[in-house]
Amino acid sequence: MWEKLQSGEQAIHALTSPLFIADEVKMNLLHKICEMSQSVVYRYKDGSAIFAGSPGHNAWLWVDHRLGEEERLSILQGLVKLAGHMLRGITAEPRHAKLFAELYAARFRVRPEYKMGMEAYYCPEILYPSAVAGTLRPTQSADVPLIADFMAGFAESAYGYKVHPASQIPAAENTVASGNLFLWIVDGTPVSMAHIAHRSPRHARINYVYTPLALRKRGYASATVAACCGLIEQEHRIPMLYADLTNPDSNKVYQNIGFVESGKVADVKFVP
Repeated sequence: MWEKLQSGEQAIHALTSPLFIADEVKMNLLHKICEMSQSVVYRYKDGSAIFAGSPGHNAWLWVDHRLGEEERLSILQGLVKLAGHMLRGITAEPRHAKLFAELYAARFRVRPEYKMGMEAYYCPEILYPSAVAGTLRPTQSADVPLIADFMAGFAESAYGYKVHPASQIPAAENTVASGNLFLWIVDGTPVSMAHIAHRSPRHARINYVYTPLALRKRGYASATVAACCGLIEQEHRIPMLYADLTNPDSNKVYQNIGFVESGKVADVKFVP
């Protein structure tokens, strides 16, 4: 039986179970979703599954991998009924994403569209790149136009669509104001960026890793991410991130600075 949890403290407490913590890196985004006041959160009665979603985004689903096939099927059939017909998509470990998507599509007559898969990584020991010039610094308000340009470049590199940098100004302003966006500076010029996106009790997640095309292959992204990992380590947290499986270059960068694979998640959209 599924039970609905209040977002915030009650939902966050559900993520402290040993069952979940074993998969915590792979399912780390659940921490952020459970903190959000508008999120809908369900937990299966024995703590073997958690579902959480926020408006306008894919819901995330964690299921204990040790469950038998029949039990897993029964649990997800019940969840499909609870989730309702307005679900935008699901992100989960690949086999659970596939099963849920098939059940959901059959009930609500939508088409599951399989998007990019991601590998979750954590960094138990930082391997700082050698012979990369430059230093890390936090962004400041004067950087907003540059950050908007970098964000537009990131959208094209990561997702394959073009946006005008001006459209990214609000996001750039908010991200700079958070104090968690950093630039790698070489001879006074920003050459790469990375963002410490969220902190959970044991981890901190990095995203928005971007280097302009003309400046790549010089170790700048590696140096930026490694330096951000150092900041996270000082907080007594473990750095983690998600990497697009279709981008072998970025996966190699992360592995070279000490990131270790921790499991895959699949992203499925539901198309009417």
